Amino acid sequence: MFLSFRDEVRTVLTDALSAQGYETADLGIEEPPADVDAVLASSVAFRLAGEAGASPPQVAAELVEAIDLGDCEYVDLVENRGPYVNFLPSEAYFAGTLESAQGDDFGRLPDRGESVVVEHTSANPTGPVHVGRARNPIVGDAVANVLDFAGYDVERHYYVNDAGRQMAVFTWAYETFDEADLPAPERDRVEYDLVRYYRRGNEFLEEADPEAVEEAEGEIREILQGLEEGDEATYERIGMVVDRVLSGMRECLERLPAEFDEFVKETRFIRDGATEDVARRLRETEYAFLEEGAWQLDLSEWGFDKDLVFLRSDGTSLYTTRDLAHHEWKFANYDRAVTVLGEDHRLQAEQLDRALRILGNDTDELSQVFYGWVNLPDGGSMSTRRGTGVNLDDLLDEAIARAREEVESRLDTRIRDDDLSPADIDRIAHQVGIGAVRYDIVSKQPQKAITFEWDRALDFEAQSAPYVQYVHARACGIVDEATAAGIEPALDVSRLVTEEERDLLRVVARFPGAIDRAAADLEPHRIATYTREFAETFNAFYRECSVLNAEDDDVAAARLALVAAARNTVANALAVLGVSAPTSM
Repeated sequence: MFLSFRDEVRTVLTDALSAQGYETADLGIEEPPADVDAVLASSVAFRLAGEAGASPPQVAAELVEAIDLGDCEYVDLVENRGPYVNFLPSEAYFAGTLESAQGDDFGRLPDRGESVVVEHTSANPTGPVHVGRARNPIVGDAVANVLDFAGYDVERHYYVNDAGRQMAVFTWAYETFDEADLPAPERDRVEYDLVRYYRRGNEFLEEADPEAVEEAEGEIREILQGLEEGDEATYERIGMVVDRVLSGMRECLERLPAEFDEFVKETRFIRDGATEDVARRLRETEYAFLEEGAWQLDLSEWGFDKDLVFLRSDGTSLYTTRDLAHHEWKFANYDRAVTVLGEDHRLQAEQLDRALRILGNDTDELSQVFYGWVNLPDGGSMSTRRGTGVNLDDLLDEAIARAREEVESRLDTRIRDDDLSPADIDRIAHQVGIGAVRYDIVSKQPQKAITFEWDRALDFEAQSAPYVQYVHARACGIVDEATAAGIEPALDVSRLVTEEERDLLRVVARFPGAIDRAAADLEPHRIATYTREFAETFNAFYRECSVLNAEDDDVAAARLALVAAARNTVANALAVLGVSAPTSM
């Protein structure tokens, strides 16, 4: 109903402005403060005051007089409050909300007929996923989820760097060193086993005598050259290492969960000739020049201080060259492309965009979501191991353990009388623990670096995942108890007249709009913000509006329908964030 309401507001406001002779491009439509009964408001009077020669409140009052609501179904009243034009809902708005939200797919927008590829994570397959980069799969998965919920045909891709120097070093090290040369693995999984070779290889290249290092570097160069020349044996050597490491990394990511439709390898664009074609076309542009045997692009015209190297002096391509081919493949196969990147890759992304334009591509449908680093507070049991950093597995293990402690400490104070078995406690600990990590990370604006803090993330009483998850569990409990008592839900909005009931209906109605805006701005943290407001509103309703002890059967039935609507809303909002919605806590 919210989106239909917004469409009506746009229509009547545009018509009124046009009739008054005003420009209609900027309507200034926004959501009003919480203490205003309106669903939407317009600040357009501020923009028009100078042109009208009147104060904003005067302009707003004139617009209210000019607005015709005759054809509106969901907008019931328009009024000015100072300089703002406020639009208030009809009973049809509330009735439509109550009915629509009974569906399990409430909030999912109609199919837009537009495909989007979301590339995220894409960590080099050199070992376990590090906590510092954990924001990428969490934010990336949420971006993909919100686009999917907003009606786009979404594919989730992981771009595998299997053609760079790191993988050549990894392959050489795996083939060179023996198990006896290595420390014990930190965890019994394949990427923890193999990363020992990579670390040992880098230590050797840093510390061995120069002659031994030069010999090793020669072998590494041969691997890189073999890739560029299409040598199948070289592809197999690297592929064996990459695929095994990647399989372990996927197990870690599935714990979040962050799943992918396709793992797209860099070598694909070497083998099919696309990288060579890109390099040829770049050489033919007016911006290409040769310096010390390496081909580069002069991007100074666009304010870049550094030139972009796209072919080394030995003729091998770079990551950026292959990524250019990768992006041209995206443009050929999808309507839009979204990439989730660390803030430290911003310059690289800007250079990539300019090079794509030089190659003749329209990059307007290419978007990047940048994120800052995730830090852990000093101290505690999450300390760094042998200087290798804290792994995502460690964070998730501790999250589950801490969540289990919190759940067990609350068993004696639970309101519901259902008994939780050890398996139930284990399930809830996983849902709450991993949900706490995901929610805490995705709820922040991604550009800012954040410090993950356990007490905040696992606080059942504050604005956290457990706080919102508990609302879903509470709603499920109410539905179960009411159903057992023989109460049947009724879509009778006329029985929902208290302030708390109407507030809850209002916040339920806004969910599709929150999805629409989060998808448009590629900002899934907006959904987390929405869930916090939702949880506060639901809890106010819960305190004041009993279903089982309602004043009469009709009110109980209407409230039960409202609780079901709330349950569906919060379940879907959490699903967009990638957070489980427990039915019991």
